[in-house]
Amino acid sequence: MSNKNNVTEAYKGWLTYKKITGANWLNENNKWLRTIVVKDHSEVMKSAKNELVNAICEMTDEEPTLANAVESSYQILLTTSKDNNVESLDELNEDGYVIQTIHSNDRSYISLTGKTDKGVLYASFHFLRLIQTRTNLDNLNIKENPANQYRMINQWDNMDGSIERGYAGESIFFENNKFTTNLERIKDYARLLSSVGINAISINNVNVHAVETKLITDEFLPDVAKVAEIFRNYAIKTFLSINYASPMQLGDLKTADPLNEDVRQWWKEKAKDVYRVIPDFGGFVVKADSEHRPGPFTYDRNHADGSNMLAEALEPFGGVVIWRCFVYNCMQDWRDRKTDRARAAYDHFKPLDGQFHDNVILQIKNGPMDFQVREANSPLFGALTETNQILEFQVTQEYTGQQRHLCYLIPQWKEILEFDTFAKGQGTPIKRIVDGSTFENKLSGIAAVSNIGNDNNWTGHQLAQANLYGYGRLIWNPDLSTEEITGEWVRATFGNDPEVVEQITTMLHDSWPIYENYTSPLGVGWMVNPNHHYGPNVDGYEYSVWGTYHFADWQGIGVDRTVKSGTGYTAQYFKENADMYESLDSCPDELLLFFHHVPYTHKLKSGVTVIQHIYNTHFEGVEQAIGLNERWSKLKGKIDEERYDNVANRLEVQIENAKQWRDIINTYFFRKSGINDEKNRTIY
Repeated sequence: MSNKNNVTEAYKGWLTYKKITGANWLNENNKWLRTIVVKDHSEVMKSAKNELVNAICEMTDEEPTLANAVESSYQILLTTSKDNNVESLDELNEDGYVIQTIHSNDRSYISLTGKTDKGVLYASFHFLRLIQTRTNLDNLNIKENPANQYRMINQWDNMDGSIERGYAGESIFFENNKFTTNLERIKDYARLLSSVGINAISINNVNVHAVETKLITDEFLPDVAKVAEIFRNYAIKTFLSINYASPMQLGDLKTADPLNEDVRQWWKEKAKDVYRVIPDFGGFVVKADSEHRPGPFTYDRNHADGSNMLAEALEPFGGVVIWRCFVYNCMQDWRDRKTDRARAAYDHFKPLDGQFHDNVILQIKNGPMDFQVREANSPLFGALTETNQILEFQVTQEYTGQQRHLCYLIPQWKEILEFDTFAKGQGTPIKRIVDGSTFENKLSGIAAVSNIGNDNNWTGHQLAQANLYGYGRLIWNPDLSTEEITGEWVRATFGNDPEVVEQITTMLHDSWPIYENYTSPLGVGWMVNPNHHYGPNVDGYEYSVWGTYHFADWQGIGVDRTVKSGTGYTAQYFKENADMYESLDSCPDELLLFFHHVPYTHKLKSGVTVIQHIYNTHFEGVEQAIGLNERWSKLKGKIDEERYDNVANRLEVQIENAKQWRDIINTYFFRKSGINDEKNRTIY
């Protein structure tokens, strides 16, 4: 990588391109890596060519020569044309590609062919991944189309340099209320994102403060344009989060009412200003009417009114509005057990289905609460049949250890994407709703909150890079298995030593259940310190002393979300899932306390009582965290010191934090329930 920082393997991530030392593979395949033929010369194609040249040079110690045509055997061809013997090019979408080893009568070559130059770029990264994982190149026949149209990263960066929910240092985009001058690092970030197929980014926090509000003004648009150019060269479109009250804060209007003609005209003029500077600008990301953010509710308007007004301003330029559905009244009194934050998104947006313009996309969090280690899936998926929608994940580990703990999230996301909504009967998983195929949406996809900062290794915890890599690969192809994604990342990042691959793969696969074991049990959620969300606080609640999310008393624990006796939340699902969650007998144990308030003596399907499950898992979680450290210690000397020490130090922190969770959670519920641990372990 070309960054002026300390360009170590930690910084390079999965684009390490380590020198190939295995003679057998190199002897069989090096013949393919000596010449690169480039037929098109767009900026994106130049990015593909440069990546191939630099990577092959690093891996083989030989720089490939460049040519304009295939004139001999054993060359790599980069092209978007149809005249190179590649079949099925018409079956590709705009980002799709074919990688083929072509053996014709007079020559053999490897073709990296895309429908567009973007496809060639993605093919180039895929080809390099094949080399990193030591795939034989003699008979390649790969065709790829991304499943999702929008494959997006949301930065929660602030212009003072801080990052909301950032656990890996400061922003790589902003410092001291200005744009950074280190554009090389942004380029390296673009490379990382493009290598896993991400094609859209919003560069600032959805909670837009006073300075960030001015990003759409002449003061900062030239800087936005410089960043957009970097991302454009790697096939990534740039978006901005905007302040809904901008007409008042930037203009001289006294209202932001979306039905006011002056407001509507203000946004139309503002859109012209933005597109004049950035002609391929993606559009606006909007958080409105939630957690004290301004929005159309102020004027007795709804979310369709608010988003459609912005959509009309962007429509002439091909821009879109991404409107977040994380909307709830954060000042509700949670002592009322009929009040339920989980209901909010569905209650707000389901009645508006079909009222949004074609260039509005609703962005829906994967669960109805807030990226918990375990929660139900949002019932909005499948309920909105006439509205464009994007699923939102959180790569940054806000509630899953904040990148001080190892928590690999790909298995969780796989479960979410595979969840059957029954929206069109059995066989309607979330992954087929958000890719637009179920309801034939015009716009669709998946977005996630980024986990990177300016730490040398990007993600704070070296192994947290796996979440960013895995996110990109999974949203490109949700049918990939966790094992495939994990194997790719480990081998590309740490090499092909069998013990290294085995130990890190096992650590990653085990880490989410381990984190869940010593933190919040059976889907009840939260139990973290307010505001910063790190560490155990059983009664922790964000906004006031109005209550908790678990409703534990001396008799039992859990949130009653049933129709029969609770908040009625279960009715938001289609019948098959509603019935499953409504009944204690059929509700999955891992979500029991999300949907039901039960006695501590209630027996789980395992035969263990709820209280004993709490005790057991919290003791087990500590032992499992110690086990992670023991696995990592076996790799000392096999991994460079910087990366080894980073993970070792954080695993020690994880062990100590796991002990705190164990002691605080178990003590709380022992004192609350008065029930002893059956195994007579020490509970303070």
